[in-house]
Amino acid sequence: MKIEHLKKYLVLGILFVFPIVVYLFFATGVNNFAKLPVLTKSIDTVDNWKSLNGENIKFNNQISVLCFWGDDIELRKSDGFNLNQKIYKRFYQFKDFQFVVVVSEGNQDLIEKYKIELSQGVGTNLINWKFIFGNEIQIKNLFNSLNSNDNLSELSSTSKVYIIDKEGNLRGRDDDEDNLNGRMFGYNSSSVAEINNKMVDDVKVILAEYRLALKKNNSFRIK
Repeated sequence: MKIEHLKKYLVLGILFVFPIVVYLFFATGVNNFAKLPVLTKSIDTVDNWKSLNGENIKFNNQISVLCFWGDDIELRKSDGFNLNQKIYKRFYQFKDFQFVVVVSEGNQDLIEKYKIELSQGVGTNLINWKFIFGNEIQIKNLFNSLNSNDNLSELSSTSKVYIIDKEGNLRGRDDDEDNLNGRMFGYNSSSVAEINNKMVDDVKVILAEYRLALKKNNSFRIK
């Protein structure tokens, strides 16, 4: 067989195999392209909260990983490293994907220092790590709007992190064998095993859901 023919078949093979590989990447989730269940609709917004860089942070039109660090920055540092390595570093290049970290007012300097620590040796752009600041009441109200079975500490902090969709709804699992009634509202960011075995999978599912919806909308427009 001529080299030209081999090159032709190789290119055709790549063009055929690549979309399948991308499909399998997303299809590895246990939900297998099923939508990640909505557990709480329309949680409180954060549109008017202060942010580290003066940005207007919103849940609307964003897929967000919501974290509550409160006044417990030192304890949550390791959780942040876990999330950065296992979730953010893997998915940060997807459009409209962000981390929103809720911190108690007055901790801006600590967060600035932590961002430097987080960026060292990571090799990823931290632009989609968003830090917002509020008082104890604001943080408690936002957390309560999740209507989860989790609790905040006295320092307005928790290791649990939450997936919020583009409509401001809390997504999670309604058939998780390790949780009461199967409902899993948040993921334990202190546990690398839980991040790897559950959260990575669920982030894949919700990203795939929106990608498929976008493709359908675009196909309708073309027609």
